[in-house]
Amino acid sequence: MLIARVYPRILQSEAIPGIHHHDKKVWHDRYRSITNLERHLYGNGTRIIKIFLHLSKEEQRKRFLARIDEPEKNWKFSTADIAERGFWKHYMEAYEKCLSATSTKDAPWYVVPADDKENARLIVSRIVLDTLKTLRMTYPVTSAKRRRELISIGEQLAK
Repeated sequence: MLIARVYPRILQSEAIPGIHHHDKKVWHDRYRSITNLERHLYGNGTRIIKIFLHLSKEEQRKRFLARIDEPEKNWKFSTADIAERGFWKHYMEAYEKCLSATSTKDAPWYVVPADDKENARLIVSRIVLDTLKTLRMTYPVTSAKRRRELISIGEQLAK
């Protein structure tokens, strides 16, 4: 979804008849497909938490440098990331459009500032915990008959 907005040739290569990457209807329909799926899932009891960890361009630069400078982080570095960094503005526009179009009451996006990893983790944890609290989950209640059965089984096992 995002990459196809930044690289229109990807959408063009899908060879969908009559579709052009500049056509607003394409993006509207794709976003609608996402929200329709999420609405279906929500209606069937699934709670969706969508979190966008927003990293500033400066923090991304610092993390790339750390991946180069610290041998234990070398595995994280890819020269492709540097090339993609050149499209920062385009990615930000794509994220903004996608998040705006697909954030709904039942499946909202949470945009979390992620330059500070510890605080980002705390914020994400709070979002997850708050969502879990809304579920009001409880253990099933055991009937009196079933409780008597279990006590009887326990007495037999204790012998």
